[in-house]
Amino acid sequence: MTKGHCLCGAVSWEYTGEPTWACYCHCDSCKHNCAAPVTAFIGVELSDFQWTGKTPKFFASSTGVKRYFCGTCGSPMAFEAQHYVGEIHLYAASLNDPTQFRPTFHVHHSEKLPWLHLNDDLPKYPHSFE
Repeated sequence: MTKGHCLCGAVSWEYTGEPTWACYCHCDSCKHNCAAPVTAFIGVELSDFQWTGKTPKFFASSTGVKRYFCGTCGSPMAFEAQHYVGEIHLYAASLNDPTQFRPTFHVHHSEKLPWLHLNDDLPKYPHSFE
């Protein structure tokens, strides 16, 4: 069982099994949502996932997209989109132990901020990995 939570601990989640993927996202939407130069995501099958604690709120950032957050402290928690059927994308920093995160690629690398320098040799997709 892998678990995570928001800053205040009111909203938490858990999933069984292994993530389907783990990556860095450089898209403008994620940067603005998290007020961060890059975000780190874990893809998880919805059938293996559940919210625990308080139910998060969500913002529909575009058609078919929900960005979940804690209604108490405001921490971003997850991304769910109709075009990723059966998946939820969890922010890796919300893991109870974020040191366990092992990214394997970058997406939307064409939107990377020019002053952000990450020293890795992971695959870099200009857009999504679909």
